[in-house]
Amino acid sequence: MTKSKFRKVKIALEGAKDRLHLFQANLTEDGSFESIVDGCTAVFHTASPVVLSTADPQRWYWVAKTLAEKAAWEYAQENGINLVILHPGFVIGPLLQPALNTSSQLFLNVLSGSQDFRDYQFVDVRDVASAHILAFENPSATGRYILVGTSITHSHLQHILQELYPSLNFPTIGERNPTFQVSKKKAESLGIKFMALEVSLKDTVESLMQKNFFKLPK
Repeated sequence: MTKSKFRKVKIALEGAKDRLHLFQANLTEDGSFESIVDGCTAVFHTASPVVLSTADPQRWYWVAKTLAEKAAWEYAQENGINLVILHPGFVIGPLLQPALNTSSQLFLNVLSGSQDFRDYQFVDVRDVASAHILAFENPSATGRYILVGTSITHSHLQHILQELYPSLNFPTIGERNPTFQVSKKKAESLGIKFMALEVSLKDTVESLMQKNFFKLPK
């Protein structure tokens, strides 16, 4: 994040002016975080380098995520670290940052009709943030948690969006059954109550329009 973007985030976050501090580090450089996290009670690692255009199968994003988690578990066990891992689905919700991230861009593509997926496992970004805090505050939190508020087909998503915004016009796609459902039981054991999908979708669209990334058809 550039300094100018960071300043905008600090302005947008209540209390961030005095409590949020920026440090520079390289995700791919060993040891770059050591001085930053020294003395911390807890560390939330919420970033991963993404290169979707690579042709090298050893650098595929999904493989990297799997191997990174495997390495994290091994390191935690060897060093006595209480590690909790949260796996969010398709993250939507209002944008805090001034630029589109990957998830926001994908949702914008869906919203504009230029891209669709068989189904979606949505979770609101505010629920993801809450789950991280709850996992930290709950001493019984352990293992892996999958964060998915709603699993939904593309045609059902279109229906909800058109109910919210009647001027939206999507290409007709036949009904598809969801490929899988995700249990909320373990995630809800943290105390999280997932936001209603309609609320999350509306807040996402309104945020995209507010930041001039999207305009409703007339």
